Amino acid sequence: MTLAELSKCYEAAAAPLRSRLRQLRQMLAQAETADEVWHIKRRIAELTPMLTQMNELADLTAHYYDRGYYRSEKYTV
Repeated sequence: MTLAELSKCYEAAAAPLRSRLRQLRQMLAQAETADEVWHIKRRIAELTPMLTQMNELADLTAHYYDRGYYRSEKYTV
């Protein structure tokens, strides 16, 4: 598997997370009790870093060999 192919896998894996976060934000707007709000916000807080990391890795693997591409120090050795 090449890095370009891996990038597509990261993008595909990010799609359900993006969809779920959108759904949770809609649920948050309709939440009635403080307990519901707390649980929804907690779940959003758990999923947001996952989506961010998926997006960063998709970008990194898509452009890894591009000349002049700045690689994040977070994912390099």
